[in-house]
Amino acid sequence: MNYPEDLKYTKEHEWVKVENGKARVGITAYAQDQLGDVVFVELPEVGTEVKAGAMFGTVESVKAVSDVYAPVSGTIVEVNEALNDAPELVNEEPYEGGWMIVIEMSDPAELDNLMDSADYQKMVEEGGE
Repeated sequence: MNYPEDLKYTKEHEWVKVENGKARVGITAYAQDQLGDVVFVELPEVGTEVKAGAMFGTVESVKAVSDVYAPVSGTIVEVNEALNDAPELVNEEPYEGGWMIVIEMSDPAELDNLMDSADYQKMVEEGGE
């Protein structure tokens, strides 16, 4: 599995890429692999306020429907509209075209609560939770 070192990770298997004070968010390669083929992604509207740890959307696969959680608090400033027509991008490119939302962070210090690549990989290898 691939866990890019320039990202931060949550225990719920989301990743965060910080860009100009904003957090681009998606689910990890591990999460999409566990879900199987993604067939639908439900995301919030731009302007929605999110709190760290709160659900912001769902990912539906052939196996299950899973909630997706905000890794940081703030306002959603961008949503990946491409997932409406091509939810399989979550499987094909979890760290690139399969991103889900961009959050304008209200408290960048929350990033300190997230794992780095090595810690996330260790968690996954020890059982995924």
